[in-house]
Amino acid sequence: MSSWDYLAGADRSAELWGGVRAELPLLLGVLPFGLVYGVLGLQAGLPAWAVVAMSSVVFGGASQVVFAQLWGGLVPAPIIVGTVGVVNLRHALYSASVASLLRELPLRWKLVLAYLLTDEAYMAAVGRLSSGPQTPQRHWFLFGTGLTLWLGWQVSTVGGVLLGTTLPADWSLDFSIALTFIALLAPSLRRRSELLAVLVAGATALLAQGLPFKLWIVLAACAGMMAGMSANLLWQRLGAGRSA
Repeated sequence: MSSWDYLAGADRSAELWGGVRAELPLLLGVLPFGLVYGVLGLQAGLPAWAVVAMSSVVFGGASQVVFAQLWGGLVPAPIIVGTVGVVNLRHALYSASVASLLRELPLRWKLVLAYLLTDEAYMAAVGRLSSGPQTPQRHWFLFGTGLTLWLGWQVSTVGGVLLGTTLPADWSLDFSIALTFIALLAPSLRRRSELLAVLVAGATALLAQGLPFKLWIVLAACAGMMAGMSANLLWQRLGAGRSA
């Protein structure tokens, strides 16, 4: 019996509030992250309106932090765009994961859900979409998780901007961002390929610190993804060979 069976026959309101309830616990990690991003954006030299606007236009915590750090380091625009693009590649994986489950939706719904499909929204909704009742209203669950995350992120960003105006400019909060990412990532590591990807990315980031324009971010992300994908394919082939 699935833990999502209670949603069998649920209407759009029940699905929506189910998504909201599933997302709320994750805001405990999101809200401090948004506060830190707001402060870092100001410290990087971005105007307050741009820091807040990025949370609506970009709506990606990791990419926004990377953008702010590169902007503060006076990195050329093409490198900023390329680095942010690499950091956001994981969203394509989320989309591929749920695309077949939401194939019947009209384009307007796909556009809305694509915009709201970020890390925590995906984590909160993927179990319901893949294992729960395949009802016509199930996309409202994902909408509920995404909308809750969006609202929390906007509020926390504004709070960070307001807080940032009261902090000394020489305070560095970069390390707290790393701690936040570790706290979000660690509980989700369940496969050997995922652990290997993290270890390779971390080692690459440390070894490549001397690269100009913070290119170690791009190199570490690419190395981690390649290591994880290669390990997953290798173990699948080894498993197939044993079963044969």
